[in-house]
Amino acid sequence: MEKRKIILDCDPGHDDAIAIMLAGKSSAIDLLGITVVAGNQTLDKTLNNALHVCQYLGLDVPVYKGCGQPMIREKQVIAPEIHGESGLDGPQFSALTKKAEQQHAVNYIIDTLLASDGDITLVPTGPMTNVAMAMRLCPDILPKIREIVLMGGSYQLGNMTPAAEFNILVDADAAHVVFTSGRKITMVGLDVTRKVLCLPSVVERMGQIDNKAAKLFVDLMTFFNKTQKEIFGWAGAPLHDPVTIASLLDPTLLTTKECFTQIDIRSEQSYGRTNCDLFNMLKQPPNSFVAVDINVARFWDIIEGGIKNYS
Repeated sequence: MEKRKIILDCDPGHDDAIAIMLAGKSSAIDLLGITVVAGNQTLDKTLNNALHVCQYLGLDVPVYKGCGQPMIREKQVIAPEIHGESGLDGPQFSALTKKAEQQHAVNYIIDTLLASDGDITLVPTGPMTNVAMAMRLCPDILPKIREIVLMGGSYQLGNMTPAAEFNILVDADAAHVVFTSGRKITMVGLDVTRKVLCLPSVVERMGQIDNKAAKLFVDLMTFFNKTQKEIFGWAGAPLHDPVTIASLLDPTLLTTKECFTQIDIRSEQSYGRTNCDLFNMLKQPPNSFVAVDINVARFWDIIEGGIKNYS
């Protein structure tokens, strides 16, 4: 089976780290590169976190530093209350020796897509600033994008405001650019990621695998579960970002509904909301496949298999 070529655009972040882990050793995925954006923490911190995860897991994947602020908004929103001061609190990493590539992430995305056969999937699991900037800087990349599978948004309630999910809120203008790009988009939002709670029983299950990936998973989720419980009252943290990778590994994992999705970039109360027209009330051509359900048991089997790849 031909491997799915992807560029993972992320802002590690505990759940981003698990997405890297899941993609890094998969026999079905060719992880071409990791591009990093500010989001869960500032850019320097999310970059270091991506490098730490790759170094710890022994992944020979190039990492590129991208945009450190939104396209238009002045305020950079981060989430230290969820991910800690480092953006990846919990694990203890050794001294960092892996270096980021010199090329800017946006230029890497452009060059890689232009040189491709149109067979690369973009997987943004953080704010979509890097992807949107690449689209604006070089529109010629658009027909080269096979698909965009993103973590972000919600057709129900947000997690930063009643309306908005974090990744979209941080740079809604970038999300607007992506959703109006004309490319195939699968939106993996809070509606499904809130169903995959990393309960203590899941942490125990993965810890029994007894390899370095399992240890990292346990260390990450122990901290992540604590902050999510303190803020949202969850019994376990929603493991948002890896659902994107898992859905590529098993196309039957998600139930999706094709619809028109519009990003709210105008209002104050609902800025960053993903308005998903599930009932076709606006009579607009669909521009996205919105995930509405997930096979939870299958998802955890995929996570377990990903961790076992490091044995």
